[in-house]
Amino acid sequence: MHTKLPVGILGATGIVGQRFVQMLERHPWFEITWLAASDRSEGRPYAEAARWRLKTVIPARVAEMRVSSAQPDGAPKIIFAALDSAIAAELEPRFAEAGCAVITNSSALRMQADVPLVIPEVNRGHIKLLECQTWRRKSGGFVVTNPNCSAIGLVLALAPLQQRFGLKAVMAVTMQAVSGAGYPGVASLDILGNVIPYIAKEEEKMEEETLKLLGRLNGSKVEPAAFSMSAQCNRVAVEDGHTESVSVQLKEKAAAEEIISAWNDFRSEPQQLRLPSAPEQPVVYLGAPDRPQPRFDVDCGAGMTTSVGRLRPCGVLDWKFTVLSHNTIRGAAGAALLNAELLKAQGYLD
Repeated sequence: MHTKLPVGILGATGIVGQRFVQMLERHPWFEITWLAASDRSEGRPYAEAARWRLKTVIPARVAEMRVSSAQPDGAPKIIFAALDSAIAAELEPRFAEAGCAVITNSSALRMQADVPLVIPEVNRGHIKLLECQTWRRKSGGFVVTNPNCSAIGLVLALAPLQQRFGLKAVMAVTMQAVSGAGYPGVASLDILGNVIPYIAKEEEKMEEETLKLLGRLNGSKVEPAAFSMSAQCNRVAVEDGHTESVSVQLKEKAAAEEIISAWNDFRSEPQQLRLPSAPEQPVVYLGAPDRPQPRFDVDCGAGMTTSVGRLRPCGVLDWKFTVLSHNTIRGAAGAALLNAELLKAQGYLD
């Protein structure tokens, strides 16, 4: 592309908003031209409004941009949203109604029947659901969502197994990083030396979203996948990276080497199209007995690759293994960015 498409970020000052800024800095297709956040940030330079928490510096051009009101007037037609769910439920439909393509990380509309919940490597065909949206028919605008940060790593690990062997049952126990709670996240006296075995609505999101993501598009609706799914979610004292202990029961018997091959060979349209944010290998199996670990493996594939390890027989189901994914990159901003790239490749952002 010779001319970059202008994009805006709703919720630009939060952790996921900052990830959007970071990942869009040198993007070959998109350029940030508009930033919006809460009323207290309106009118202030971004560098002043955002309490920057990432390890890279704020891009100089973006640092000087003034934060706008979170209203569609004056916003570009492509919007990345990183909003709290309650605010998103109000604002995202307003932007879609105004003709904007809203590519969101929020959970507010994920389970709405006509809203695509998409991981491009897994269920890119679900994008077609946006044509059923009233906003699309009236103004050309639409909403596309990406999954919960813990569901996305799990589903990337499950999709190759579902494709080759089928799934009958899945059990997942998560150990989720504190960055998943946003900033300032969890108080240090609550999390240091501790595990918190409750994250509000997280288990429900994992279970519902996993079945929708791996379900089948049937005309204007998604038929959820038929396997049984159970999730238990915990917050742990890790900065970035959600780790999950997973057990699965397969429809067809499979040997360990066949399962590992399914993971390592897994490729899809983002890799074929060489989308800018697509990792060369969406899922990688690590053979060391003590991997993956957040400290060493969370940035695999620039944070866009899901790492899997410790495959071994399960005494209750068939197999068990460990999954790791970067929760604010692959699980949030990077997921939405890859969705936008797929939308562009399919002609929805022209």
